[in-house]
This record gives sequence, structure tokens and C-alpha cells, in this order.
Amino acid sequence: MQKLELSTAEKKYPIVIGENAVSSIAPFLQNDLNGFSRLMIMTDQNVGKLHLENLLKQLDEFRPAVFSAPAGEKAKSLEIYEEAITFSLENGLDRKSFIIAFGGGAIGDLAGFVAATFMRGIRFIQVPTTILAHDSSVGGKTGINHHLGKNMIGAFHQPEAVFYDLSFINSLPPHEVRSGFAEVVKHALIGDPDLFDWLRMNVSSLEGVTPMQYEEMLAKGISVKAKIVRQDVHEKGIRAYLNFGHTLGHAIEAEMGYGNITHGEAVMIGMVFALEISKEKSGLDFELDGFKTWIESIGYRTSLSSEISKEGLLKRMKKDKKAIGGTVRFVLLNKIGVPELVELPDSFLKKKLGSFL
Repeated sequence: MQKLELSTAEKKYPIVIGENAVSSIAPFLQNDLNGFSRLMIMTDQNVGKLHLENLLKQLDEFRPAVFSAPAGEKAKSLEIYEEAITFSLENGLDRKSFIIAFGGGAIGDLAGFVAATFMRGIRFIQVPTTILAHDSSVGGKTGINHHLGKNMIGAFHQPEAVFYDLSFINSLPPHEVRSGFAEVVKHALIGDPDLFDWLRMNVSSLEGVTPMQYEEMLAKGISVKAKIVRQDVHEKGIRAYLNFGHTLGHAIEAEMGYGNITHGEAVMIGMVFALEISKEKSGLDFELDGFKTWIESIGYRTSLSSEISKEGLLKRMKKDKKAIGGTVRFVLLNKIGVPELVELPDSFLKKKLGSFL
């Protein structure tokens, strides 16, 4: 079990990582909080079937209400958000109530946004059940999707704690493991060259990763994110570096239709694209072919289908939250661990997308 801490000017909170981390939740609720009136668990249908009983055993004395959303990105809609607010009101939640986000990144985003906006803000904790959520559960970004863009409606709202129980990872299907591991690679590329070397040396198959290896890589990945977040909580500057690979990745998700490609698999393609541009625009010295061979060997695609419109992708990238005045800004790398934010003209992106499709 590892215990990290994220400290900002606004809040300091623990991040507990390890097998059976859920056993630490009840003591935290009893001893570390200044009381609460009502507890609600927000989960999705898949996680509920697999793991809700285990969590409820840990929290039986609190008699929590349970809201269940659809699995995946379908949870992050205005309709489901409204259902969750209605459920909260009908079950007697008030300003002193408390929410537990129990699931992957989508549930964490939805539950965090409900907590941020219900009665102008109540407390919550993150209990992620996927590898992907090691990224989204830390840092306080919450939100839901609009049909014109991913995460366009949201708020910054830090949790009171994060309890990352690695035993939940065992139930993940292969595509969800790939989705989450992509964010680990991202953290290594933008902030930890030693972690990147460790991943290349130790991970030749995502089927053989041990709990100890997960604890090692996830703790290091979270440490990269925590270091950036504590310097820039509200993404006014360097926190944008955490979106490496996401500008194109989010566009791919939206263009293909949410749920038709996982977030991490789309981001991995986005990272390959950003690395290619980095070599041209930022002077990155990086063996891209070897990187592509490695990630392809563990199950990732590294290019886009010709059926995807480059015009559609560019249009969606221009709606990216980093874009200013319609100019697309990409996170690129000068070298491993040294990112930068660069404006790229439409003409350049159209040409690069044309050769990338």
C-alpha cells in the first residue's frame, strides 16, 4: 500500500494505492471528516454488478443511497446529470452530504460534477476501478460531454481523498487495460523519463503486469500529475501539458462516436501524432518507429482509418479547450519529460493529418 498526497493552495488530500484500499474508506469517513449528513454512492451498471456488494459491505453502517448510471461515456450526458441531481434531491441529500464516485473515469467525472454543482458544492471522494481513472480521479477536473465536444461542461472540484484499490483491475477487459495504460505512458513521456524507460523494459504484454508493477507505475504516474496540478490547479498554464495526445485523441473519440474507441486508445494515436510533430517542430530526438513497434506489440493502433474525415477532425480540434481564437494549440515535447504548448496553423495540421490518415 502506498500513500501519496496532493497539496494545492486550496486543499490537501491523500491518495491511497494498493490492494484492499477500500478497507480504508470507512475509517476515513469516521475519523478524517468533520461529519456528514447523508452518503450517496454513484457508480455505473457494469461496476455495480461486479464490485458494488464489496463496497457496500465496507460502508454498511452509513446506509448509502446508490445511483447507477449507464457504463462508459454515456454516463457523461446532460440527461444522466439531471437524473443524478433529481435522485440526490429525492434521497434527501443536503449541503452536508457526501458522494463517493465508484467506477472509471466517466463516473468520476459525472459524480465530481454532481458534487461540484449540487447545492453549489458538496464533498466527495474518488474510488476508481480502472487503470484509466488513475489519471482522471486525481486533480479535481470534473465534467460531462456536449454533443459538440468532450468535457465542455464542467468545474474544478477537488475530492477529499482518492482510494485506489488495485484488486478491481483484475476484472477489466483487455481494451480497458489498454485504455488506462495509455495514460501511464503519457505521464512518463511528459514528466518522468525514468518511468518511460522502466515501462519499455518491463512491459512487453499487458496481460502479464503484476499488482506490484501496477502499484509502482500508477504511483509514479500519479506523482507526475500531482506535481503539475499543485503548480497549476485551474489549468491556466502548465496543467495543459497533461493533455498530451488529447487534442487529436478527443477529436477521434467524437468523430468516431463516443464508445466506438476507448479514450486511451484514441489518446495513444494522438500521442503518436504529437510525437511525429514534435520531431519536426520541437526538435525532439526520439526513436518513433521503435516506440510504435512497442505499443503495437501490446495491442494499440498507431494510425487512423481512412474513413475518418481530416476536415472533421480539424473542426473538432478547433473546439478543443486549449484552442485560442480558433487556433489549435498542441502539447509537444522538446525531449522526454520536457513538454511545451505550441500553436499550429490549420494548413500544417491538414497536411499532417493527410499523411497520417
